[in-house]
Amino acid sequence: MVFLGQIRPDYVLLGLKEMEYLKYFYSTVALLIYLTTIFLCTLIVYAVWTEQSLHEPMYIFIGHLVWNDVFGSSALFPKLVIDLLSGSSMISFVGCLIQSFCIQTFATVEILTFTIMAYDRYLAVGFPLRYHSLMTNRKALLSLAFIWLVLSGTQLIGAMLVVKLRLCGNSIKNVFCETMSLTRLACVSPVVNDTYGTTMALILIVSPLLIVIYCYIQTILACLKVSKKANQKAIHTLVTHIITFSTFMGATLFVSFRYRLNGGSLSTATHVAISVCAMSVSFTLNPVIYGIRTEALRMKMVHILKEIK
Repeated sequence: MVFLGQIRPDYVLLGLKEMEYLKYFYSTVALLIYLTTIFLCTLIVYAVWTEQSLHEPMYIFIGHLVWNDVFGSSALFPKLVIDLLSGSSMISFVGCLIQSFCIQTFATVEILTFTIMAYDRYLAVGFPLRYHSLMTNRKALLSLAFIWLVLSGTQLIGAMLVVKLRLCGNSIKNVFCETMSLTRLACVSPVVNDTYGTTMALILIVSPLLIVIYCYIQTILACLKVSKKANQKAIHTLVTHIITFSTFMGATLFVSFRYRLNGGSLSTATHVAISVCAMSVSFTLNPVIYGIRTEALRMKMVHILKEIK
């Protein structure tokens, strides 16, 4: 196809060829993960939306976090399942750009949402008397809107830099598209793209990680100064955040830096295993952990399920 004056071939997702021999098994697992994610995330968002007592910043952030999981999983699993069942392993250049944009926007939105949640918990525990003035529902919603606005812009710039590249080859070592896999196909060293990607990784991954660690430390120190009952509640919430954030961040860091750490030499099967496992864990862990460990949310979810029956 011709795109902006350049002939762009369709791209081959080599990871799909690796999964060909067990395509019915993989497609079934992918579909189950996707449907489970959609069901749990929708249930949580509905619970937060309909229950007045859950109209607080913490639950707004949780609802946004899991809805972002729906966005990310929808960018991956439907096409993956269709490709596996149809035996197709091709994707157009435009389709590749769109999928890359959606998946990477999902990942960065997830990281910054975790960062705001860590800051929110720090305010709640460290400044309990001033918390409701420091973090209101309006401020929570505005912060989330700001995240989407800024990150959509940064990802759009990244996509535009890829469009300007002259690419040699059309084979991608994965089952989905990402910006780094496209830049590896550049005919010349993509210095500008690599510099931009590294800068954005430092700003959108490393910096939030440091902020979250700082907020966690301050929250733990604040917990030592409150009553035992308040301490237990705060620690319980903090542990929930740490479990979900550390799991997601570990997977994200590995996936993000594998090319920069000579990951280009990894086999296609390794790329597929790392990427799909990391994405699947990210999509399903949040609704499961928050649905189980957050008492008020869990009770509302159980009530909704009983009403359905």
